[in-house]
Amino acid sequence: MQQALFSPRNLSRRRFAMALPLLGGGFWAGGAPAHQSSASLRDSRPLMGTQVDMSVQGADGVSLRHGMDQAYLEMLRLESLMSRYQPGSVVSRINAAAGIVPVVVPDEVMVVLQSAQRVAQATRGAFDVTVGAFKSWNFGAGEKTVPGATEIARQLPLVDARGLVLDTHAGTAFLARQGMALDLGGIAKLPILEAGMQVLRAHGIQNAMINGGGDVLTQGLWQGRAWRVGVRDPRSPQQLLGVVSLADGGVVASSGDYERCFFYQGQRLHHVLNPRTGRPTSGVHGVTFVARDVGTVNGLGSALMVQGMQAGRSMSERMAGLAVLMAGQDGSVWQSPAMLAVLQPTSA
Repeated sequence: MQQALFSPRNLSRRRFAMALPLLGGGFWAGGAPAHQSSASLRDSRPLMGTQVDMSVQGADGVSLRHGMDQAYLEMLRLESLMSRYQPGSVVSRINAAAGIVPVVVPDEVMVVLQSAQRVAQATRGAFDVTVGAFKSWNFGAGEKTVPGATEIARQLPLVDARGLVLDTHAGTAFLARQGMALDLGGIAKLPILEAGMQVLRAHGIQNAMINGGGDVLTQGLWQGRAWRVGVRDPRSPQQLLGVVSLADGGVVASSGDYERCFFYQGQRLHHVLNPRTGRPTSGVHGVTFVARDVGTVNGLGSALMVQGMQAGRSMSERMAGLAVLMAGQDGSVWQSPAMLAVLQPTSA
């Protein structure tokens, strides 16, 4: 439940993402786009409980279309392995076998689970894929459910990343206690998008952008110029705080409490759950990173939603060069020095 992913119920509930690609001509600095003779294609398809947009450019439109189709198929395949909402997925099999027997997992899933363990350790449990044990929460349209304190207290002991046992030699994953459950929503989407980009490269497509619900990956250029990704002002989502230019590839990754939420007894509740309390996080409205690669930031957005604004400041000090923007639920916005350096005013 750390991200609104992998559930088809969520697609109709999309609100806004903190990052969005800017491809329309009105967003570009003056002058005609370069390389007008080359082919450019765009497509959007529902995946991972959100909309995945793809834009590519190359010499041959037929080859571009084939590469895009194959990239979507690969992302769909990986979703089918890692979605807890699909009964036949590897994650669902691990959950069903919790406390009983290890489950053989393919390499793609093992890599994501290993990454989850590293982030859990680095964030001292602020990020934890075993939050799937909080099964009583439901943020789906028409299916909103708020568990009581007694039910949350019963589920809390089942949330512990140390209970995920990985045997890389045997290629298995095991949840130590019955009732434990994985939810890879906070850590699987970026690797799945990255796999789609790798398929595009394998098909000779050097200029591409993939946007999955506000997580944006780029490579190469768009019409001869740097890709431009807008970062919304969380206090006024219809406006932009600024624009990030990515000329040699990069990632703009966002996490937030805005994708699935509802009001209950006068309180706004959202889908990002604190693994230490079983309740929605408080204090942070959204987080945006700009980085060179997925591995640098994967899982950190959900962790900072749990840890709070000060943790974001401390992280930026430890990870020199990491661009971080954090929006508080009180309307405050904080940017690391690296973000201030890369986030250009929209008039630039």
